[in-house]
Amino acid sequence: MASSSGSTTLVDTFADSSTLIRFGAVLFVTALTAAAAQVSVPLPFTQVPFTFQPMVVLLGGLALGPRLGFASQVLYLLAGVAGLPVFAASLTLPPGAMRLAGPTGGYLMSYPIAAFLTGYLAERGFDRRYLTSVLAMLAGLLVVYTCGATWLGLFAAGVGTAPIGLAAALVTGVVPFIVADLVKLVAAAGILPGVWTLLGPPRR
Repeated sequence: MASSSGSTTLVDTFADSSTLIRFGAVLFVTALTAAAAQVSVPLPFTQVPFTFQPMVVLLGGLALGPRLGFASQVLYLLAGVAGLPVFAASLTLPPGAMRLAGPTGGYLMSYPIAAFLTGYLAERGFDRRYLTSVLAMLAGLLVVYTCGATWLGLFAAGVGTAPIGLAAALVTGVVPFIVADLVKLVAAAGILPGVWTLLGPPRR
């Protein structure tokens, strides 16, 4: 069980009362999310590309906490809606604001929620130990999968196509990514506990 002493997030520890450091941390996670989108691998059997974004979103939530984690991903989405090249490059997915209405819109719109949830758990000490860090990131990943598959199956429509239905959305938008995402999650979940170990016992 997470320790009640773990109520301070990593950014709180470094920023203390500095608004400038918090703002810089939010911008850094936003930029890192955009950079992760550029490592994109299109797959022939689905409209959803493979990217490293989910892990960045979840780690950002753990490090920033719920409010700043949420803000970092809202800022990312606003940059994409404004036309900045922060979404994954694609020949088939719509650009700019229309990307949110396309097949991957549900995944993108889930990012603020997933970051908030992992940040909420981090405030309760889930980022201090490896197993609870895994649980926090799994909870966030479940949000991404649920929102992404629901949008893909029931609402998103490509050019000249209708929504594909929930069953097909699970087959093409979730199942192909589970193993890779779990491998990334198991590796990434040790980062925050490792940093806390280097910093020493939490402040009282």
